[in-house]
Amino acid sequence: MQRERGTVPPRSTPTARQRRLGAELRRLREESGMSVQHAAALLGVDRTRIPNIESGRIGISAERVRTLAHHYDCRDPALVGLLAMMARERHKEWWERHRGSVPPELLDICEVEHHSVGLHTAVATHIPGLLQTEAHARAVFAAADPPLPEPDLQARLALRMGRQQVFARERPPLYEAVVHEAALRMRFGGPGVVRQQLEHVLTLSERERTSVLVIPFSAGGFPGSGQSFTYAAAPLRRLDTVQLDSSHGSLLVDAAPKLARYRGLLARLRGLALPAAASRDFIRTVARDL
Repeated sequence: MQRERGTVPPRSTPTARQRRLGAELRRLREESGMSVQHAAALLGVDRTRIPNIESGRIGISAERVRTLAHHYDCRDPALVGLLAMMARERHKEWWERHRGSVPPELLDICEVEHHSVGLHTAVATHIPGLLQTEAHARAVFAAADPPLPEPDLQARLALRMGRQQVFARERPPLYEAVVHEAALRMRFGGPGVVRQQLEHVLTLSERERTSVLVIPFSAGGFPGSGQSFTYAAAPLRRLDTVQLDSSHGSLLVDAAPKLARYRGLLARLRGLALPAAASRDFIRTVARDL
């Protein structure tokens, strides 16, 4: 195979999608037992190029994805097709205009949501970002520690509101939110803002392919109470992603054992939550109590 001409400068900040493509190619290579040197020889490139591809720092063509998958003896055509599609993606999406004004991990969240077919989120102390009103989101950002300068707050607010266009797609992802009662009773912005926010959640919960389930205080303790997370389902389970929220920022998890753990955790949380209709009644009660 002819060696590539010239060099491509590595990306300084590969996106979540680019990193995931590289990670899957690395997993396929390691599962096959092939060395980096051998993989590089198959593509006719320097051996240093393979680690850069596998870290997402350098792109790869769809044709070469298929070449590597063949030599890695990958017998899952659906996976190969999805990886090739990821390699072909070149256009910039709406969130890229925010690059430089918000932390890169927030853009990664947008990208993961955009490419998901299902979003399953569990939160204990906040209304999920995709369900927040602008006034409520502003109040949440205003409570950040350390405080956000106004330009940074405005940038994050614009990004959060922009994320909600995922529901405007012709075929929006299946969306499920498991929300603890504590999140409903947090008074970010005061009673008026909270009441408007709860009414907004009720409206959204009536949409097709959307459900909001409430875990009441009466359910007692519950697993995973110290964290909020979103399980983003891909067209193929192997490509699913979990996004974890913490005080130190957002983290994306895609190792198979961890994905399985969070699927199990979601199932347990659903078992503690009220059914959809009862959850809506519960939210109405909380709103009336304000």
